[in-house]
Amino acid sequence: MHAGLLESYQPRRSPVHRLATQTKLVAALALIFCVVSIPKGWDRMGWTVFDGTALLLVMTAARSRLSAAFLLRRLLLLEPFVLGVAALSFWQPHGWTVFWHAVARSTLCLATLVLLAATTPFSEIVRVLRTWRVPALLLTTLTLMDRYLFVLIEETGRMQRARASRTFVVRSRWAVWRTLAETLGELFVRSTERAGRIYAAMCARGWETSEPPVG
Repeated sequence: MHAGLLESYQPRRSPVHRLATQTKLVAALALIFCVVSIPKGWDRMGWTVFDGTALLLVMTAARSRLSAAFLLRRLLLLEPFVLGVAALSFWQPHGWTVFWHAVARSTLCLATLVLLAATTPFSEIVRVLRTWRVPALLLTTLTLMDRYLFVLIEETGRMQRARASRTFVVRSRWAVWRTLAETLGELFVRSTERAGRIYAAMCARGWETSEPPVG
C-alpha cells in the first residue's frame, strides 16, 4: 500500500507518455522558467500567463489519460508547503497581491512537476540528467531518496502502531503534539543510523559517485 502511494509514475498508452523523456523534461523546465520569470509588477499580463499555463497543463493532463483525482491528490498533498512559503509575502507591500502571485506561481510549477513525474519513469529522468552532465553526487542523492522513501514511511507506521499499542487515551491536545514530536525525533535518529549503515555497506562494495544507481 505504501509503495503504491509513493509511486508517482502512472503507465498509460497516451501521446504524452510516448514522448521522449528529454522532450518532456525540456518542456517542463521551460514552462517553469516562464512562470517564475514574470516580474511582480505584471499584474494583468502575469495573470494572463498563469491562465494560459494552467490551460496548457489541463490539456496535457487530458491527453495523458491520467485520473484527475490522482493529480489533485498529489497537488493537494504539496499545497500546504506552497501556502506556508507564500505566507511570508504578507510582510511585503501589497501583501495580498504578492501572496496570490506566489501561490499561483508555486502551484503551477508543482503541477508541472507532478504531471512530468506521472508520465515519465524516474529512472528515465535520471538517465537524461546524466547525459546533461548533472553532478553524479546530486543524481545519487535523488535516486537514493526515491528508493528509500518508502522505508521511512514503513518505519513511521511501525512506530505509530507501537505507540498506539502502549497508549490508552490521550486526553489533551498538548499530549498529542508532544507524542508527535517524540515520534519525529525518534524517526530522525533511526533514519540517521540507517543512512550510516547503508553508506558503510555501499563503501564496502566499492561504491563511487561517478555512477549513480538507476532502477
